[in-house]
Amino acid sequence: MLDKPAGLSSNQALQRAKRLYFAAKAGHTGSLDPLATGVLPLCFGEATKFSQYLLDADKAYASTFVLGEQRSTGDAEGEVLAAADASALTREQVEEALGAFRGAIEQVPSMYSALKHGGQPLYKLARKGQEVERAARPVVIHRLELLDFRPGERAEVDVALECSKGTYVRSIAEDLGTALGCGGYVSALRRTRAGPFGLDRCVTLAALEALKDAERLADMDALLLPADTALDALPTVRLTESGGYYLRQGQPVMVPNAPHNGMVRVALETGEFLGVGEILDDGRVAPRRLIVTGR
Repeated sequence: MLDKPAGLSSNQALQRAKRLYFAAKAGHTGSLDPLATGVLPLCFGEATKFSQYLLDADKAYASTFVLGEQRSTGDAEGEVLAAADASALTREQVEEALGAFRGAIEQVPSMYSALKHGGQPLYKLARKGQEVERAARPVVIHRLELLDFRPGERAEVDVALECSKGTYVRSIAEDLGTALGCGGYVSALRRTRAGPFGLDRCVTLAALEALKDAERLADMDALLLPADTALDALPTVRLTESGGYYLRQGQPVMVPNAPHNGMVRVALETGEFLGVGEILDDGRVAPRRLIVTGR
């Protein structure tokens, strides 16, 4: 788990970590803007097969919104499009307005998001001065707590946010500013959790680079988590050695006492992780994404 620094894109942070580990294949599980910091799970090698389970996981953030200004990107890096004096705003007004963004809501993605249109990320189109129609998408805001309010012509709001995948924090800041009639944008954003992983399990790029410079390769390896760590939310089924053999050949196998449906994490009775399977209608487990072991 990487604690991404500000000023780097998620891909730039990934490439630096990939080089440090001499990884042939790597991927990250959910982009963070260059402005943002915090939890960025990275997958290396065979673990990239299971990155989708972290992409689909809930996320948590700590963020600061500035009220009284609208910016082109919805964050501090954009150009000022409009300004209004927010000094009359009160904490109570902000708290009341935040209520509309809790629970199941619909959200129009920002033009500066990584969402793709015609194979191109929206932010690339936005930088060319293009804007496309974006349909509102359902998201769930599990928690949106007002932590602090600092009044002024440019009022500042600190919030803690827990949300479903696909939530755009900058859109909440912009929509809150619109609701309050003064505009708003994100000035700071830190992801504090992605799925089961929090900041307490993260390492910085600087720390990784220091370990590499000191040739403490074993310590670097100790920071890597097993490939199935991303699958903690899935039930586990265990196979005999022969069952594992047939599963690796692509054949569904019967497993006693398996769940009735859904995706499962598959391991041998010895504990060796095999991959992800799916329960078929007849109760057998079919392989879906398996670890390649070279057997």
